[in-house]
Amino acid sequence: MKPHPPRPLALALAAPAVGALALAALLPAAAAHAATGPAPLPSLVVNEIDASGVPGDWIEIKNTGTTDVDASGMILKDDKDSDRFDIPAGTTIKAGGYASFQVDDPNTPGNFGLGKGGDAARLYLPDNTTLLDSFTWASDSEPGSWGRCPDGTGDFAVTVSTTRDAANDCTPSGTPTTPAEPHTVADALPWPGSPEVSDANVKDYFGTNLSGLSYQLGENGTPDTLWAVKNGPSTLYKLQRSGKNWVPTGQGGWADGMQLRYPDGTGDPDAEGVVLTADGVFVGTERNNDDSKVSRPAILRFDPKGEGTELSATTEWNLTSDLPGLGANLGIEGLGMVPDSELVSKGFVDEATGKAYDPATYPNHGAGIYFAGVEGTGKLYGYALDTSGSGTFTRVATIDSGFPAVMELQYDAEKHGLWAVCDNTCGGQYALLDIAKSGANAGKYAVATVYDRPANMPNYNNEGFVTAPQALCVDGRKPAFFTDDDQDQGVSLREGSIDCLAADVTSPAPTTPSTPGGGGTTPDGSDPADPAGTPSATTSPGATSPAASTPASTTSAAGSASTDAPSGGASSPSSGPLASTGASNWLVFGSAAALVLIGAGTSLAVTNRRRKHS
Repeated sequence: MKPHPPRPLALALAAPAVGALALAALLPAAAAHAATGPAPLPSLVVNEIDASGVPGDWIEIKNTGTTDVDASGMILKDDKDSDRFDIPAGTTIKAGGYASFQVDDPNTPGNFGLGKGGDAARLYLPDNTTLLDSFTWASDSEPGSWGRCPDGTGDFAVTVSTTRDAANDCTPSGTPTTPAEPHTVADALPWPGSPEVSDANVKDYFGTNLSGLSYQLGENGTPDTLWAVKNGPSTLYKLQRSGKNWVPTGQGGWADGMQLRYPDGTGDPDAEGVVLTADGVFVGTERNNDDSKVSRPAILRFDPKGEGTELSATTEWNLTSDLPGLGANLGIEGLGMVPDSELVSKGFVDEATGKAYDPATYPNHGAGIYFAGVEGTGKLYGYALDTSGSGTFTRVATIDSGFPAVMELQYDAEKHGLWAVCDNTCGGQYALLDIAKSGANAGKYAVATVYDRPANMPNYNNEGFVTAPQALCVDGRKPAFFTDDDQDQGVSLREGSIDCLAADVTSPAPTTPSTPGGGGTTPDGSDPADPAGTPSATTSPGATSPAASTPASTTSAAGSASTDAPSGGASSPSSGPLASTGASNWLVFGSAAALVLIGAGTSLAVTNRRRKHS
């Protein structure tokens, strides 16, 4: 390094004097700063959290200090940095006081939901960098909320009850309690199949967000296909069995799943439900993930023969005008299609006309009515969709599921009913609905019975469910599939079983597969490559007619004593989830031949609970 030249002596002597003067000038300021320290942070803490969704998800802040605090512009977040709720201007929290904020209010910009089964609540200064306080939980807070015990200062515990904007209702010891598992219907029947489930995907392959399912039976030696959707990024998969796992087919460009787009080729539709029919692959969506704060409930149609890496919808039925006020993350979760033939034969009443359903009322609507399950309302909505490309629709049904939220909806051709599925919010329960023949609900879908999840399957966040066709019924059982939105233990897809009676149903005639990677008949028995085609039902080999196969006596799913099957009416059970239905019609199914009631006035006691999902 080049040496510095020597400085003049006068300059060298002056330097210490100048430095001393500068130091003397700085010392008072430094001393003052040392005496006061940096400005103290506001004395605010996250004090109580209710993620139940009743009446909304909210976070309570407490001021533990002795002076009022202006909280204007402070920021609340969950476990995602992209979710942000700005505390309104003019918000002052009094000393020792409370303020709570419903973060999932659909009328508030930046709203987001909180996950009952696991999430976080974080409080930031307006700079969006300084974290004041936070709490992360991994389980539900039944029977109360997550709150600090003692109030304002202690660790978080499950409180005895929610106490919004007041001191927390702590347990005597102030320690967390074990949350009770939620059950919307307390006396639901046991799962009508094996209590066991097994892993059915390559570990960690899908990640989180796998959702709806639809089963396509292979024909003429082609493999069966599970159609599955992932809600973020929006992806449609064609899965085929490889050993014990179901993996994406490598044919036709489907090896990694197809990225889904809106008809104009843009966006990231939040795909939640899926059903394959003669008119294509139909997907139920909540919103455009590229504009995730805005609700956009819609049904999209895609070509199952598409190639490449992306699929643009051929038609969008935007249901926003028909389903106003939904939270952006509380829209369509499940989708199924019921054939016209079944609706007509059972006397289905069209809500739009008030008369018996007539398919001719809706030209170009395809082979049936599409039913969408909505998370935010817990209802099922039936639509006649104009499939000519106009995107027009008519609502023909509004149905109470008995659940506070619906996470999947499936038409079961063998049980001739609709499955409405509630996830871990309800302890993983499944309602089977059918069209009532008489009473106040005559001609309308009503809850027949409710089942608990398979006994040995934990309370996963299952948002997808489908049963295999009756052709796969062996020894009284056939496969059933469940998708776990949270990918617990690296597993997104699990396989179990459900009871079946092969002699009690008919199966569609074989059709020529034409979809990529093999194909076959759709769940409604039609050929997806033949939009004009209709199901051609023939009796399964070795099957008899339903009337001939009705057993003379049955045993309840709960294992009660045998009961003669009624020939011209039946007496209602005196207890259990069916006791209050007041129905008079029996439906027999299951290897245990569980008696299930379909009828008027179905009434289910429910606890309104909701969970966040991706």
